[in-house]
Amino acid sequence: MSLIDPPTSTPLLRATGLTKAFGAHEVLKGIDLDVKRGEVVALIGPSGSGKTTVLRSLNGLETPDAGVLSFDGGPVVDFANRGDRRSAERSRLALRDRSAMVFQHHNLFPHMTVLQNVMEGPVQVKGVPKPQAEEEALALLGRVGLADKRDSYPFQLSGGQQQRVGIVRALALKPDLLLFDEPTSALDPELVGEVLSVISELVAEGWTMVIVTHELGFARQVADEVLFMDDGVVVERGAPSQVFTAPVHERTRRFLDRILRPYE
Repeated sequence: MSLIDPPTSTPLLRATGLTKAFGAHEVLKGIDLDVKRGEVVALIGPSGSGKTTVLRSLNGLETPDAGVLSFDGGPVVDFANRGDRRSAERSRLALRDRSAMVFQHHNLFPHMTVLQNVMEGPVQVKGVPKPQAEEEALALLGRVGLADKRDSYPFQLSGGQQQRVGIVRALALKPDLLLFDEPTSALDPELVGEVLSVISELVAEGWTMVIVTHELGFARQVADEVLFMDDGVVVERGAPSQVFTAPVHERTRRFLDRILRPYE
């Protein structure tokens, strides 16, 4: 696979003022986020801080109550002005067309083989001819060491193998933006490394990513920017060298002291 475009100063994605409430509970309280081409942005923070809701909003899986989300070259979605239902659905699908999500629990189709799972998106969503989709799917499975599992079903795979298929399924859509929602949190500790290794290879190739993760050492290693979230707001953002070693805000320091310091 060829190297993705190198990082640029122009945001591929810009999110401004994203808010979301479930009943009386405000999950997002005005989130601003820029992601440049070739950049890796890591969202960290305690459970329930709104990280996954941000990620799902970028992919159109969640609809914020307000805010604007724009991709370079389109679409631009103003969530406070949704228009008619058909227009809102077009906007949601347009967001999905620019990005692909790797879920925490794989979300593979259990009745499909590995190869069928990978081919499904390109064929059904992108209209890729089946012979081409199969060729590309096999090449992607080969690069993550799973070509021999093409005819296996998800239940026949380990958790790490299932997550690697999930990554391949996202890559098969050839998205501009890859979104990872805690991709290792459901895995046994001994399987975490094989998934992080694949993601590290994608980072080296220059893919643009937003990663929600509790693997703080990994975020420190691969991210260009780290956002620490708590209670629906971005408390702190900056380069990993700043956020992890010299955080400005007391809330960030307390979080890192509790999570990182015992292991240092």
